Amino acid sequence: MALKAAFIGTGKKREKGTLDGYAMAYTHADAYRTIEDVEMVAVADISAENGQAFCDYYSIESLYPDYSAMLAEVKPDIVSICTWPHLHEQMVVDAARAGAGMIYCEKPMASTVGAARNMVSVCEEEDCQLYFNHQRRYGKSFGGAKKLLDEGVIGQLERIEWSAGNLYDYGSHNFDMANYFNNETKCDWAICQIDYREESLAFGQHIENQALALLHYENDVWHVIMTGEGAGAIPCHHRCVGSEGVIELGSARGALTYRTWGDGTWIEVDTEGEGMHLNSYIERAITDAVSNFQTGTWSMMNMYNALNATEQIFACWESARRRARVDIPVDIDDNPLSAMVDSGDLQPAPKPAE
Repeated sequence: MALKAAFIGTGKKREKGTLDGYAMAYTHADAYRTIEDVEMVAVADISAENGQAFCDYYSIESLYPDYSAMLAEVKPDIVSICTWPHLHEQMVVDAARAGAGMIYCEKPMASTVGAARNMVSVCEEEDCQLYFNHQRRYGKSFGGAKKLLDEGVIGQLERIEWSAGNLYDYGSHNFDMANYFNNETKCDWAICQIDYREESLAFGQHIENQALALLHYENDVWHVIMTGEGAGAIPCHHRCVGSEGVIELGSARGALTYRTWGDGTWIEVDTEGEGMHLNSYIERAITDAVSNFQTGTWSMMNMYNALNATEQIFACWESARRRARVDIPVDIDDNPLSAMVDSGDLQPAPKPAE
């Protein structure tokens, strides 16, 4: 019997979807329809227009304005959640308690660190596999870098560096990838400073204009991050520095390059045309998640790896709030950046009207 898959949130119509994340439900659905043992059966969306467009495109008959009613009546095995982060916690909790065996949720994980932890706790209680869409793990460039690390091409890993627009939205991917390169090791502390002089929002959440962060992994690997205007100081997507060489992803030299200290010549690795961003990575990620769900195992997109990255994001912002180094996991439940704005400690100039 096929597994029943349902969707909470469809986003804008397919033709408006971009690599920036709009209409992500369509990308999820493209993956499900390639999996023989999955049937897409229902959709819940507060926008009847968006929901109907999605149903029409994929020939799905059941459309609900209320996801709770959908969960109760359809009882899906798999639920894809493609809504904004502040909505994730309640939707994940409700889907798990309604009997869903697998939930595939968009990132970032949640709008507060407490919400992220609660989702993991409830899914453990309900024996539900919860995954988050950190799909870059399935790209040939990133997988190629991990293979080089595992083979010891650059010796012992000593430092991971990366740059991005911000710590939270795009940064969610980059924290996750750094942890992937370092075998899911946890960080034990973080120190970070941020600048937030102009209001900037991603999916309704405050994001810093600029950050400089240093984190320390439990295995003594260093984790260096620059975002916003300072991101140019790390002119690549990720850099892995080892005792015998360096690996770079997404630099001007190519998607994946490396050199050893002995030779010094940059070598470009063939990634079959794959760079940092492809929606096909999501298809691979969802296919792998479903396969693991069917066999009772976990894919690398699991909630524990996602929580590891999320703890690091909020630790950076908490360090900025305390103006001090903080231990990880941090002893907070809220969103430090939002709290600083709400309290008046940070007073960004309002975002210009569009």
